[in-house]
Amino acid sequence: KPMVKQGGEWKEVDWSVALDYVAHGLKDVVREHGADALAALAAPSSTVEEFSLLRKVVNGLGSGNIDFRTRQRTFAADLASVNIPWLGLRLNEIKDLDSALVVGSFLRKDHPLIAQRLRQAAKKYTQVNLLSVVADDQLIKTHAQVAVAPSQLVFSVAALVKAAFEQKGLQVPSALEGVSVCDESRKIAQSLLEGEKKAIFLGNLVKQLADAEQLQLLAIELGKLTGASVGFLGEGANSVGAYAAKFLPSNANARQMFESPRKAYVLMGIEPEFDLGNPQLALSALKQAAMVVYMSPFKHMAALEYADVMLPIAPYTETSGTFINIEGRVQSFNGVVKPRGDARPAWKLLRVLGNVLNLDGFDYESSEQVRDEVLGKGVEFIAGLGNDISGEISMPAARTSSLERIADVPIHFADAMARRAPSLQQTSDARLPTARINPQTAQALLIEDGLAVKISQGDAGVVLIAKFDENVPLNCVRVSAAHTSTAALGEMFGEITVERA
Repeated sequence: KPMVKQGGEWKEVDWSVALDYVAHGLKDVVREHGADALAALAAPSSTVEEFSLLRKVVNGLGSGNIDFRTRQRTFAADLASVNIPWLGLRLNEIKDLDSALVVGSFLRKDHPLIAQRLRQAAKKYTQVNLLSVVADDQLIKTHAQVAVAPSQLVFSVAALVKAAFEQKGLQVPSALEGVSVCDESRKIAQSLLEGEKKAIFLGNLVKQLADAEQLQLLAIELGKLTGASVGFLGEGANSVGAYAAKFLPSNANARQMFESPRKAYVLMGIEPEFDLGNPQLALSALKQAAMVVYMSPFKHMAALEYADVMLPIAPYTETSGTFINIEGRVQSFNGVVKPRGDARPAWKLLRVLGNVLNLDGFDYESSEQVRDEVLGKGVEFIAGLGNDISGEISMPAARTSSLERIADVPIHFADAMARRAPSLQQTSDARLPTARINPQTAQALLIEDGLAVKISQGDAGVVLIAKFDENVPLNCVRVSAAHTSTAALGEMFGEITVERA
């Protein structure tokens, strides 16, 4: 049921009362503080229709602060492109690749179906190369694998580019002259130079790092040198659909809307403690806000503290809508069961909210009408796909040797639905996160395997069990995000301290 906080107490109310409360609250904030004081964040698993209507509501109130890139650290690469990031090739082409390079991915857990396609391809003749921040066994026959600290990933991709220049007998660009190249880098570069069909896949953490723009520029350069396609594996069920629905900021992005706190937030399908790149930053801003509108299929207990109104929306199983997958294929669906209780499909809720706010253009009778307005009728693959960006390659300064966090998102904590699936929570992938650390790093910190350690970031700390793991690079500690035991921490890939508890 819809819920409104009155005098610090939560009360269940009718939909008409809840929507009037939201409309008055948002209009009051805009009138008193200006439209820039309003921001909206949506989960990348929202439908095209939900993205489109939330954008129209927020834009209709005069604000351009909308985003879905919840874990992204920097946004320069998106600003340098007019296209929609995608896989770079069709899914059925993966099986025919001669060579593939996956950069920055916990592949088996982030993209298990892509991992399966590469696994089958590698059984034939595809040379699969992995470059990431851990040396996990992906259960794929691997041609070469390199694992480095997150701050070193950009230098490792640069080494591949330099190796490709050298192997082709071309002049190495001045920006790459100081980059060191190891034997594994040469092996990967050679793999990409040989054969006819090859692809470079950029994983989730490429966009989660501060070096995202340079990583993309380097990958594009490597693609040009080797003839490989370059694409993104994509985070969330509908990141391509969000771009297609233009759910992108004209002002503050997903990072800026919390770095400079706003007076009002609309959160759709987002659980900030688990879904953001820096939960500390977001929660601090949300607790200062005059109004937080929380839209979710679930009564998220943590949100009861900072939200002012909770609107129950249907999950994807209970609504019609559209996803666009990473190859750009449009996939519409219908709800298979009725929404529970007073929950409503989010597209219907947003349509009514637009009318309550007296905004133009909210006369839709079906989700298909919204879809056709955004994408056109009968579209199978969307137009405007592309991963090229403008910019110059420039290597960052050498990093300090401080301890770095490596934050994976465990597969069964990836979204609100998975977190609440009792069956998934009984699997080994749902075990309590540990502080995984290389034995050499642990020895220097006087940390013992199996004992409790205090992990600190910013103004918060948590206690976890230390676990020795030689797949973790030196001077790093792997601490999963998106989990209640680690939600108090800060940057997914930032400085971190570890000490004996």
